[in-house]
Amino acid sequence: MSEERHAGLGIHSLDPGEAGELLKRRQVLRRAKIAGAVVLVLLALGAVRTVISRIRNQHVLEAGTAERAIQYVKTTLPQSNQSGQTLVLPGTLQGYVQSPIAARASGYLRHWYKDIGSRVGKGELLAVLETPEIDQQLSQAIAARQQAASSLALAQSTMARWEALRKKDAVSQQELDERRSAAAQARANLAAADANVGRLRQLEGFKRVEAPFAGVITRRNVDVGDLIDAGSGRTLFMLTQTDPLRIYVNVPQSYAQLVKRGQQVNVTQPELPGQTFHGKVARTAASIDTATRTMQIEIALPNRDGALLPGAYVQVALPLQASHVLTVSANTLLFREQGIRVALVDAQGVVHLRPVSIGRNYGRTVEVLDGIDASDRLVLNPSDSLNDGDRVAVEAASAAKKSPAAAAAREAR
Repeated sequence: MSEERHAGLGIHSLDPGEAGELLKRRQVLRRAKIAGAVVLVLLALGAVRTVISRIRNQHVLEAGTAERAIQYVKTTLPQSNQSGQTLVLPGTLQGYVQSPIAARASGYLRHWYKDIGSRVGKGELLAVLETPEIDQQLSQAIAARQQAASSLALAQSTMARWEALRKKDAVSQQELDERRSAAAQARANLAAADANVGRLRQLEGFKRVEAPFAGVITRRNVDVGDLIDAGSGRTLFMLTQTDPLRIYVNVPQSYAQLVKRGQQVNVTQPELPGQTFHGKVARTAASIDTATRTMQIEIALPNRDGALLPGAYVQVALPLQASHVLTVSANTLLFREQGIRVALVDAQGVVHLRPVSIGRNYGRTVEVLDGIDASDRLVLNPSDSLNDGDRVAVEAASAAKKSPAAAAAREAR
């Protein structure tokens, strides 16, 4: 276009310096626009990423919240008591026969022959007493017996003579009766003297203290020279029969019906590890003590080798007959103010609190007499906040539900 045309149009032509400056400005403006567009795109991308991240985090949070809102529980099934239980009770060993040996005669201990730990047989001599008073009384009784015998002989001969005189009518019947009465009295005096001599001879025999049965001397309470008074009840020796032994055990009322005479039992002693001794129930009291609500039983325990000592503390294991009653773990019980409950979980995962009747307590397990069936699933260790109608998930299904939430959380991080 020519200058004349430019002049006619009223447009002034630019010099080369001004045209270059205008071109630079246009390039700067274009670059600014491009940079602004890039910034806006980056901001939009950041906003989109933030929105997407928040949405994903919200989903993870909702999933975690929903997961934590679900109560995961362990369940168990009731068991039928088919094999029976073993009841372990404490007891103390006692000699089958245990007797204190006392003296029947009074005097001084001359000598003792058996000490503690000595095994003695029946009738074996344990001690000898010195009884001077009894010896003198016996001598006096023998002399009195001889006097009575002499008086009886005289009375009998006199009666015989008077009977002969009576036949000749030389004496009266009254006089003969008097002589007969004197003879009868003399016989009675002789019998009394014989009885007194016999009594004192028996007391003389008590100078020898003998064992009434075979056993072990577990105590000696006297020494040589001790004064022994028969009326004081002082025990000279304690004699115990160690084979067999006996154990008295108090069985709680809830188990009393399951214990029978002749039932085999196992006895253990803590000081003899690895050894089990076998006995049997010899007899039962067949009644409940109202003070302790227990029944006393007696157990006979052979002890031929003498391994068990009377007075030792032992544990008695009583195998009980199976009651065929459902048993559950003790940590399935809920103790509420309405009574004892268990939490059942149905097929839909809904909790139902059901009242139960408890029988015998075996420690880790308890008998349930009524309230549940063998197919019911019971919640182990139920929380106090668990209520009827709550939804729960068993632990086997909880692992599968936890893994997606955990994976989503890892991806979000």
